[in-house]
Amino acid sequence: MTFADPVDPIDVATHHVRDILAIAVAHAPRQRAVVVFDAQSGLSRIVAAAYRACLPEALHIDFDAVTPSVVMDAFQSLVAGDLVVLIQSTSFRLEAFRIRVELFKRGLKVIEHPHLGRMRESEYAAYVESLAYDPAYYRTVGRRLKALIDDASGAVVDTGAGARLIFDSPFESAKLNIGDYADLANVGGQFPIGEVFTEARVLERVHGKVRIFVFGDTQFHVNVPVEPITLVIEAGKVAHVENSTPDFDRVIANIQAEEEVWIRELGFGMNRAFSPQRRVSDIGTFERMCGVHLSLGAKHGVYNKPNLKRKDAKFHVDVFPLVESVQLDGRTIFRNDNWCV
Repeated sequence: MTFADPVDPIDVATHHVRDILAIAVAHAPRQRAVVVFDAQSGLSRIVAAAYRACLPEALHIDFDAVTPSVVMDAFQSLVAGDLVVLIQSTSFRLEAFRIRVELFKRGLKVIEHPHLGRMRESEYAAYVESLAYDPAYYRTVGRRLKALIDDASGAVVDTGAGARLIFDSPFESAKLNIGDYADLANVGGQFPIGEVFTEARVLERVHGKVRIFVFGDTQFHVNVPVEPITLVIEAGKVAHVENSTPDFDRVIANIQAEEEVWIRELGFGMNRAFSPQRRVSDIGTFERMCGVHLSLGAKHGVYNKPNLKRKDAKFHVDVFPLVESVQLDGRTIFRNDNWCV
């Protein structure tokens, strides 16, 4: 689907948002909601219109038309279980107020759509499609992946041309981002969703080669080199880079100026709206792509490692392997751009 077709993107987005509200975050009609949006990008206007259609009784606030105190007062009027939706062309700033974190502390549900202004108009259809919520797929495949990861003693990510990244270590308990919050402290998060992620318990036992076709550049944009870049991994860190580009050299240099280039996150993206061929420009959104992503740098806010102090770690740069297959303990779980579990 593209928006050149005779279809209203707001109608499509409205259909998907209705499912997010009803199924993923279980927002009941009797509960209050505040929707904070901006009109700085075409995509933010589409998403805001969808929420207006689905939540006609909610308080809808144009962030750029009011003072921060108006937004804060609206949040203060809510009680635990109510909903806040944040639709942002960039990312809203309210002084030292960490919006999502503080709202979660108050027991509020939060749906966040950040950095919509990074998407080109030609990418709007893919983004809107990525909001589709299929609970049977996400909740079944996601939980199967977690079970396999948690029981695995190792993994191999085959990226072709003899490049295989080997995890000779069990994994940290996998985390789910599948639109099911029944067992979680907080309800909601950043949308679109679709990811199961972990990292090696012993980072030093990751080694081999991995070919990447996309990386997050210094502007947090999806950067696509003409030819895949090969990372040589030794003892859990990037030891060499083959077939690099000036943009990727800058990424590596920035990390090396502060810390070592560790391989930390092993992410299994599940969102079938995105693929190696169908991309969006925002790296945080594309992270949900149906496939694998890794992080470079010492930073990972979820898992603690004794030799990496969270307060000192600075970099978490997403890179995307050109995956032919993924194996856990010899079992193939990903092939032909799809999970087979």
